[in-house]
Amino acid sequence: MAVLVVVDIPGGTKEQYEANHKKITGSPWFPPKGFVSHVAAPSEAGWLIVDVFETKDDYTAFVERAMPIFQENGTPPVHPKFYEPANFVAR
Repeated sequence: MAVLVVVDIPGGTKEQYEANHKKITGSPWFPPKGFVSHVAAPSEAGWLIVDVFETKDDYTAFVERAMPIFQENGTPPVHPKFYEPANFVAR
């Protein structure tokens, strides 16, 4: 079953997000195994990311590859929350 991943990044900025996104999507390993969807938006605390991956292990493997990019851009530490989706609809 797919996994919904919600990551709230207190203190995260649009500039950090855009730098991370550009480098990740330009990487030869993108899209990562199990990637389904990605949405990002500013939040009251900083920056919010909502991803869907096929499995939690796929998401964890993605983060291991992306972590050096996050660190390089000064992204604050994150603590993802995982949910089992009841439904997923896309065009």
